[in-house]
Amino acid sequence: MSRHTNRNWRSPPTAESELSRVLTRSTLAFVVIGLLTAFIGYGAAAPPQLTGVKLVEALRGGGFNIYFRHAATNWSQSDRVERADDWLSCDGARMRQLSDTGRADATAVGEAMRRLKIPVAEVLASPYCRTVETARALGMGPVTPSTEVMNLRAAAYFGGRAAIVASAQKLLSTAPQPGSNRLIVAHGNVAREATPVYPGEGEAVVFAPDDSGGFYLVGRLTPAQWSELAGRLAE
Repeated sequence: MSRHTNRNWRSPPTAESELSRVLTRSTLAFVVIGLLTAFIGYGAAAPPQLTGVKLVEALRGGGFNIYFRHAATNWSQSDRVERADDWLSCDGARMRQLSDTGRADATAVGEAMRRLKIPVAEVLASPYCRTVETARALGMGPVTPSTEVMNLRAAAYFGGRAAIVASAQKLLSTAPQPGSNRLIVAHGNVAREATPVYPGEGEAVVFAPDDSGGFYLVGRLTPAQWSELAGRLAE
């Protein structure tokens, strides 16, 4: 009979050693559970996202930053930024502009927001013509151009991409006036780099500042969803 030698062979565990191993595992399990409980207790996980009626009800109470990507544009046009302030041009031969559909969508969304009684205390927009025009078409208050959410394609004029991303994140982490919301109209590339989402044209993404100097995603609404909710809920 051949003999097999197992170098990893050990003598059978005694009752005492087995009990010690069980107690060690139990202790480790309690430690892990305790750490996880403490981690969750400090708000590591963002609350579940809101949709539909619940999202509207939350917005009516204020406290959110509503980030709109500019409304639909004419994609046969393109941006030609060759020097500072070229982005201010509303000439379709030089910069991409809103389409007729985009203008109509922005107007309809603003009407829906007013019918839903969404309070807005501040409206900021990237200086690009298409973002300022979107913000004005929403009609939710005076529009203040802000380079805090400048298109990343013009970031070289404002300290680089990282600087724009950082300023956008700081803005989204800043609470609006109590009982109201802040409206921010900007670009898809800023949202993609500064937040966890990449909104479509005209889409609104709702963020809430957290207690640690950051922000979290609350919900999203397309132009069609704004109008549908206004039809259902408006008094």
